[in-house]
Amino acid sequence: MARPMRWLCATERKPDGISAARLIRRAKSLILFAGLPAVPANGSNIMQFRLLPPLAGLLVFGLLLFFQAPAGAQLFETKAAQAFMIDAETGTVLFSKEADKPIPPASMAKLMTMEVVFNAIKSGRLKLDDTFVVSENAWRKGGAPSGTSTMFAKLKSSIRLEDLIQGVTVQAANDGCIVIAEGMSGSEDNFAVQMTERARQIGLKTSTFVNSTGLPADGQQTTVRELAQLALHLWRDYPDFYRYYAQKDFTWNKISQRNRNPLLAMDIGADGLAVGASEAAGFGIVGSLSHNGTRVIAAMSGLASDKERAEEARKLLDWGVRSFEKTEIFARDEVVGEAQVFGGAKSGVTLKAKGPIDIFLPITNRDKLTARIVYDGPVAAPVEEGQPVGALRVWIGDTLSQETPLFAAESIGVGTLPQRALDAVKELVIGWLR
Repeated sequence: MARPMRWLCATERKPDGISAARLIRRAKSLILFAGLPAVPANGSNIMQFRLLPPLAGLLVFGLLLFFQAPAGAQLFETKAAQAFMIDAETGTVLFSKEADKPIPPASMAKLMTMEVVFNAIKSGRLKLDDTFVVSENAWRKGGAPSGTSTMFAKLKSSIRLEDLIQGVTVQAANDGCIVIAEGMSGSEDNFAVQMTERARQIGLKTSTFVNSTGLPADGQQTTVRELAQLALHLWRDYPDFYRYYAQKDFTWNKISQRNRNPLLAMDIGADGLAVGASEAAGFGIVGSLSHNGTRVIAAMSGLASDKERAEEARKLLDWGVRSFEKTEIFARDEVVGEAQVFGGAKSGVTLKAKGPIDIFLPITNRDKLTARIVYDGPVAAPVEEGQPVGALRVWIGDTLSQETPLFAAESIGVGTLPQRALDAVKELVIGWLR
């Protein structure tokens, strides 16, 4: 038997002087079931929603906090064609612009090269003292004869893995990447396959690699969202190795080179990670900055010059650490909302997260905050406590900033025959009205 669709609507005036956290708690009692998320009918401070055409099986529970920002509105403007920034602690998305557009990774692909290396060391398959030989292929394609970024590794020399890592993280050394790739996988082609496989394992769905260096190649692509997610993964999972990205310089073969990341020279708290440039995508950067206990990670692409790249990255990261504050919007075990139940002993099941829900909220412009609970439903009885039901989605402006899974906070048994019959009648009536 098909499940019913319930349609309710609510309005909420924006109260003056009430914090976003209090508004979220207050708005928990407002329910909106509709085929798609409701949108404002106008731009006033009164939330006047219109219902959109139904999408079978989808219910949206709206937490109405403030009036929604106009489409395309951003809290920050950047010259970058693509940009994405997250808070490292909570995963809150602070800024997003064309974040999922595929772009050539250029030298920023080396972040994935290092992920494969760090993972191999962490799992015990490699050691920092292991050595690899510089082949003629690595020397010609990435060394001094190549005219590209290099650590000037000598042909047929043996180099410790830790030195190769420093060559790649500090100097963006193409020869270092190829030496590692050949040493680990026999060839750079084989290593690139491993890079893509590893990208999928850590949740990167678009990033595809053809070589270890990021040099132009057909089929090689990523997005700024996935570059930032990769950087966050490196920081979280490999703290012992992440430090290499903050190293100011490195000397090899009696040639000293400064770190290619311009943010490190700005004394703003930056400690990584990579830059890149290509004719197809312009100048790009993946940067991380820590300030007063807040760490943000940003990826940008499509900038016009290395100077513009440095300026825009500094402005975005600085805005990120100064314009947001951490707020607990729901405590551990606090009920977040309710999902409708079909055929149950109760008409609804309360929902909660696995732990507290923290988010970084803008210090100003809090009128851009909206949140909704989304789930497929009504949820069919019986419902088990702890059963996954839906998610709490929070937007800042038009950016989906955070999505937290929600679970049933209680068990709901199958209803009596009269209760199930009543649900069936509701289905018939509401289905007829639709």
